Amino acid sequence: MAKDDLFPVKGMDAVEFAVGNAKQAAHFYAAGFGMTCTAYRGPETGHPESASYVMESGSARFVLTSAVKAGSDEGRRLVEHVAAHGDGVVDLALEVPDVRAAYEHATAAGARGLEEPREVKDEDGTIVTAAIATYGDTRHTLVERSGYQGAFRPGYVATGAEKPKADRFFQAIDHCVGNVELGKMDEWVNYYHRVMGFTNMKEFVGDDIATEYSALMSKVVADGTRKVKFPLNEPAMGKRKSQIDEYLEFYGGPGVQHIALATNDIVGSVRAMREAGIEFLDTPDTYYDTLGEWVGETRVPLDELRDLKILADRDEDGYLLQIFTKPVQDRPTVFYELIERHGSMGFGKGNFKALFEAIEREQERRGNL
Repeated sequence: MAKDDLFPVKGMDAVEFAVGNAKQAAHFYAAGFGMTCTAYRGPETGHPESASYVMESGSARFVLTSAVKAGSDEGRRLVEHVAAHGDGVVDLALEVPDVRAAYEHATAAGARGLEEPREVKDEDGTIVTAAIATYGDTRHTLVERSGYQGAFRPGYVATGAEKPKADRFFQAIDHCVGNVELGKMDEWVNYYHRVMGFTNMKEFVGDDIATEYSALMSKVVADGTRKVKFPLNEPAMGKRKSQIDEYLEFYGGPGVQHIALATNDIVGSVRAMREAGIEFLDTPDTYYDTLGEWVGETRVPLDELRDLKILADRDEDGYLLQIFTKPVQDRPTVFYELIERHGSMGFGKGNFKALFEAIEREQERRGNL
């Protein structure tokens, strides 16, 4: 962490979702994604307005929250969010070493403050939080948890579940992708530069990121350590509706499109998740006919990549393996990526066309292309 970093971050603290039924969503992520429910907050713990389940896999942490009392202030906000957007991400929470300093810098740099810094205590210590707005209805909660030893945050109770060690499907959050309106990508890229001191990591425009029918533009901003990476997409002109246009229509505006999960064994993860009923995007066999010529040798043999429909890409630093799920709710909005990196810090540029064509096939099936 650079000494002159005005907005240092330790990493992703949690990805928080507003959902229609948190109990059922928690079961879905446990059964399909191999996550463990480690903490809970709800009426039984003295919080009557909503129910929250904390799901973990390695350092990856999801918080799933739904309304219990729809007429309460918090319940109404949750119900309205789900009505407007469907199940979706409300918060990309960041762990920072000093919430007060981070909040002061962010708001002075033009960020809209949502919650001023406050301390919350229980018998396990103290957590400091604050919150700032980002694109759409998404927020960044800033979390300082060095003085806390509890399950998640004060008000939550540990479930007593043991965290799986060797058999988890993924170990960390690799990156979180946001979709914004046409003409807004650079505005939000500049926001992350100005407010958080993030820098551009990658940029994808033009033919890099287009098919015959649809196109988009994308830039990736990241903190100095590259622990937190936020690709930002906007639609571009095409013959038909792009995947970004479809997302914006069905989500009801800008929001988090997909979350990439870092795995050490993509083959084992894909097999286990498919067995549990998770659906992945299909890749035509023709993709693999020339794959070996430009990707070269990878840890996973070409025949196994073909069998499991896993994509591969190589750059100057190494290679990566990746695969994408279909949307995990009825609206064609939020989906997931599994990524196994071997040196490469890229995002699968060589696979963009194959990925977008796979998404377009699904759009056509839904009647949205």
